[in-house]
Amino acid sequence: MPVAAMYPGTFDPITNGHHDLVRRASRLFDRVVVAVAASPHKAPLLSLDQRMGLAREVLADLKNVSIDGYTGLTVDYARANELKVIIRGLRTVSDFEYEFQLASMNRHLETGVETIFMTPAEQHSFISSTLVREVAALGGDIAGFVHPHVAETLRACFAKR
Repeated sequence: MPVAAMYPGTFDPITNGHHDLVRRASRLFDRVVVAVAASPHKAPLLSLDQRMGLAREVLADLKNVSIDGYTGLTVDYARANELKVIIRGLRTVSDFEYEFQLASMNRHLETGVETIFMTPAEQHSFISSTLVREVAALGGDIAGFVHPHVAETLRACFAKR
């Protein structure tokens, strides 16, 4: 039986750590949906369309991976799209606390969807979208943390400010 999974997140911006997890998940599942959350309460730097476009470009070589945007509860999206697995990345122990609570809440809201935790490759374990945005905003070199087009997009974004 084919198993489809989703990797939800804001992806503001998508990083090499995200790419690593999606690439590895694509080998484990028949289909992976990178579900880009609108997350207006987080006031993302990039628009939903920009974040989805960058994810499509970065992940274009993965044939069983698709990109979609969504609003609302992640488990509602999973249910509506017949996705049985939610993939979540864990970098640090502090990530685990939050992700454990989130997984428990999701299981309470939708018993038919399981959460799987994955850790990034060691060289990506410290990368976060927040840190990438901060470094980019201050003119730092983010080339080692994101796809070249993502770096270019962030440079252009901060040049306007």
